[in-house]
Amino acid sequence: MESTRPEQARPAARPWVTLLVLCLGMFAILLDTTIVNVALPSLITGLHASLDEALWVVNGYLLVFCALLIVASRLGDMWGPRRLFTTGLALFTLASALCGAAQSPGELIAARVLQGVGAAALSPQAMVIIQRVFPRDRMGAAFGIFSSMVGLAAVSGPVLGGVLTTYLTWRWVFYVNLPIVAAGIALAYLYVPEPRTGRKHRLDLPGVLLSTAGLSAVVYGLIEGQRYDWGTVAAGITIPEIIAAGALLLAVFALWEQRQQEPLVPLGLFRDRTFTIMVVLNVVVQFALQSMLLVNSINLQSVLGFTAVHAGLTGLPLTLALTALAPFAGRLTDRVGGKFVLLAGLVVYAAGIAGVAAVAAVNATSLTFAPVLFVAGLGMGAIFAPLATMAMRSAPPQLAGAASGVLNTGRQLGSTLGGSVTGAVLASQLAAALGTRAVTAARALPPASRPAFTEGFGRAARGGLQVGRGQLAAAVPHGTPPRLVPVLQRLIGDVFGHAYVAAMRPTIAVSVGLLLAGAALCLLLRRPAAPPVSTQTAPATRTETLAVVPVIPEAAGQPAGGHLGDGYPADQQTGRESAL
Repeated sequence: MESTRPEQARPAARPWVTLLVLCLGMFAILLDTTIVNVALPSLITGLHASLDEALWVVNGYLLVFCALLIVASRLGDMWGPRRLFTTGLALFTLASALCGAAQSPGELIAARVLQGVGAAALSPQAMVIIQRVFPRDRMGAAFGIFSSMVGLAAVSGPVLGGVLTTYLTWRWVFYVNLPIVAAGIALAYLYVPEPRTGRKHRLDLPGVLLSTAGLSAVVYGLIEGQRYDWGTVAAGITIPEIIAAGALLLAVFALWEQRQQEPLVPLGLFRDRTFTIMVVLNVVVQFALQSMLLVNSINLQSVLGFTAVHAGLTGLPLTLALTALAPFAGRLTDRVGGKFVLLAGLVVYAAGIAGVAAVAAVNATSLTFAPVLFVAGLGMGAIFAPLATMAMRSAPPQLAGAASGVLNTGRQLGSTLGGSVTGAVLASQLAAALGTRAVTAARALPPASRPAFTEGFGRAARGGLQVGRGQLAAAVPHGTPPRLVPVLQRLIGDVFGHAYVAAMRPTIAVSVGLLLAGAALCLLLRRPAAPPVSTQTAPATRTETLAVVPVIPEAAGQPAGGHLGDGYPADQQTGRESAL
């Protein structure tokens, strides 16, 4: 086995500095998943882009990001997590510069795809490094801080994007990445260790092709489903067929992995009940987060007329609560275990987002949403740290890369599912609510004007509402008498606003139900194993204390000898001395 070189072990003596560097890199890529949405209208104008081209500026990044996460986790095992982390940051920096300098929609989409490759390369490595730098009894605190930064990036994107687009240009939503990731690269070489095992890994190329193609097809179908009304895309190929083909490829991938000595995704990970539940909860939590952000963003901007900056600042209570509580939830997880912390977080989170739907009204203000968003933030703050900590503790150290890849893939699939399912449910509910509300509102018009008014909303509903695009469902008909124009405009706004608020409630109820089901699932979690006690009574240096952390196989829920069912011999699964 390789011995740990002094220059690699030295940074591990400052694990909290290492953590902050990892947070910096993750902040940049997660910020980019939300900041661009705000800039789309300006981007369309500046590059003369079509709506489809503008949407692929967002979707191209998300598609590549999700499809490559599993492959990137194995590349981290092969080349070292720090090396892949810094390589991903460098690629992300280059792509951000190209995005800002793009002169056509095609150039921007290509640069965004390259950004997705860089983001996928670095994303799984952060959790691996945290697991190997921090001892087991400090891992919760570390993931608490990491989770607070991740949550901060996710909800601060709209605010920063609105400010940059309003006072500079859309190009600065990409240029803002450059100093962040440049600092991340420099600091990573100084303060992030390179945990390596002494063995060589190989890349399962058939597995790479099967997993990438399967994930790409599933994510593409989910992203584009609403756009094609879940019907035909081209040449008779439908969205359900694309999703089914992706699911079939993933099933073949799972069968293939069972026959490999060194699988891309060791299926033995899922034999641990805790890890499996954490993956499911990761999908559920991200589904609910994306659903809430989508529904409330449309409500704030399209119904209440807030600017992007105003809408972003409305979410400040959620950001503050999440950022403040996450580190404490991580410490509590270290002390008492994460089972009941996670359960409480899921229940509180469900109550918070249910409150968002309950207080929504056409005359609501930012203060209306402040208390319920604060509650939702508390719930989120209590979820992320125990979820990540329990998942990574349940995975043997030599499988940390694969575990991180699975968790990150689940997170992205949850976000994608949240966007697509929420969009479909919201559009359906809104179409029904518009028809009912239009009939009621038409009574305020002269009898001769009522049919045209209600038919306008009917055509919008039959044609498929483009939820989230900032468009009202109907417009004042051509040839309307001037004296009726202001009346119709007021009624159209009133119908859309009340219908949208009515549609919010059953849409958000889907996420509330999933979160409560996830809370019930927490009851199946086993009692956590006690943290291993170090046998080193007098470590020679501070470096040895933090860089060498023993691992007891039984603590990970695995037998002390034999195989894990994933092709890794037991003699390669003992201790983090070889991992560092």
